[in-house]
Amino acid sequence: MRAAVLRAYNQDPVIEDVPHPDCPDDGVVLRVLACGVCRSDWHGWVGEHPRVKPGAIGGHEYCGEVVEHGSRSRWQLGDRVVAPFILSCGVCPTCMSGESHTCPNQRLPGFTQPGAFAEYVAVPHDHNLARLPDSLSPALAAGLGCRVTTAWHALTGRAALKAGEWLAIHGTGGIGLSTLILGRALGARVVVVDIVPEKLTHALSLGAEAAVDARDGTAATQIRQITGGGAHVSVEALGIAATTNASIECLRPLGRHVQVGMPLGHTARMEINMNAVYMGNLALFGTRGMPSWRYPSLLSLIETGRVDVSPIVARDVALSDLGRELAAFNGPTLPGVAVITDFSR
Repeated sequence: MRAAVLRAYNQDPVIEDVPHPDCPDDGVVLRVLACGVCRSDWHGWVGEHPRVKPGAIGGHEYCGEVVEHGSRSRWQLGDRVVAPFILSCGVCPTCMSGESHTCPNQRLPGFTQPGAFAEYVAVPHDHNLARLPDSLSPALAAGLGCRVTTAWHALTGRAALKAGEWLAIHGTGGIGLSTLILGRALGARVVVVDIVPEKLTHALSLGAEAAVDARDGTAATQIRQITGGGAHVSVEALGIAATTNASIECLRPLGRHVQVGMPLGHTARMEINMNAVYMGNLALFGTRGMPSWRYPSLLSLIETGRVDVSPIVARDVALSDLGRELAAFNGPTLPGVAVITDFSR
């Protein structure tokens, strides 16, 4: 099968013929229908993700059609499914408590095993998979990836965002746009922050009430002025110190900061304004992924039209375009995300 293989950091992945994956006993092999390109993939591509080494096949935002299933799988040939990027074991105390996204035995296609930048991908622990609604295109399903699921859990499972509250979003990439769309659906008033004017304009067209250009370093001050005292909830969607501190400093007393952007490599340790946390009686939440049992409820919101996430996907690309899309994360990106839908070239 064709796959994009990381042979050297910061170089175009090499399109190679690699062996067809073996089918796990508790899982399936999928013919990949679509796979999103995410900033988390970029962290591996540049060598900052400790689990991604040369020879790896990335790709963790995927959907596909079942072409093989193990003896303990509940899926059948031809089923179309979408996958969370964290595949929990389902039997440990953590999973049994409902917090499967923190499973200590989790499997991570694209990081700890070959991912979906390939024609086929093996998926163990396939109880995590959800059926792909007929009304949802593979490209859009893959675009949901870790973006929409993580944003949904950040707002509802961590920050407990309430209707009428001010929500600040620092960074309007895939995570930021997802948070904007979902925050609006929950009834929040949204202010977005970025350094790319086109992305701020795009966010305003999607319902943001205000947009702040962060290039002058006064984002937190501007948000406190716009919101009349500070945001109730602020989401950091990039994973760097500047936006993390702006997110914390833009909050009103008793506000909630949610760290969604992944601090990794040189940003894993940051200098944080803990005085602002102390003086404001603030709450800091970390979040990563979403329990797989919540997937159907989120998909139903999308399928019934209560949430329109279609603006998140900006372009369909080929597998051979992967290097270009990864390199784009080296600097400020344009609105929307890329999804691989053509694996033939």
